[in-house]
Amino acid sequence: MNNVCVFCGSSTGSNSRYAEMAGLLGKELAARGLGLVYGGGNIGLMEVLANACRAGNGRVIGVIPEFMVHNQWARHDVSALHVVGSMHERKALMADLTDAFIALPGGYGTLEEFCEMVTWRQLELHRKPCGLLNVDGFYDPFLAFLDHQAREGFLAPDNRALIRVAADPATLLDLLNDA
Repeated sequence: MNNVCVFCGSSTGSNSRYAEMAGLLGKELAARGLGLVYGGGNIGLMEVLANACRAGNGRVIGVIPEFMVHNQWARHDVSALHVVGSMHERKALMADLTDAFIALPGGYGTLEEFCEMVTWRQLELHRKPCGLLNVDGFYDPFLAFLDHQAREGFLAPDNRALIRVAADPATLLDLLNDA
């Protein structure tokens, strides 16, 4: 792996551990010499993640739609900032620039982006591993829903197994590296 794409919230959420783990993930990426590909934002968990990676002299690559730049949500002090025309272009470029995908806690956008990458993996549009950083059980209800989908015959067991899960950054990166 050279670069890891991380999807995460534009908020820090209500649990201080979300920001703590975003920071630990950023540090771990830098320590392993892995570049961070992220949504290019200067707010929320995105900011914490990018700050930590940069503090460790890591590569930080932002990909952000033009409308977000106009709203002053872009972080400009990164290794590279790619400004694209749409959210669709953003996801496609992020996928092209990375070797693995991680989701930290977040909202609709985080979940949508991550699920699209898992779907692309399921459809064999890429072979890149996908993982959830399950901070304090944040993703437990989602994982239970995936198990429900599998029990109900909407998700094949091998496709359910596409998502790696860990509660700490180092373990998750190891799982993705071994996938």
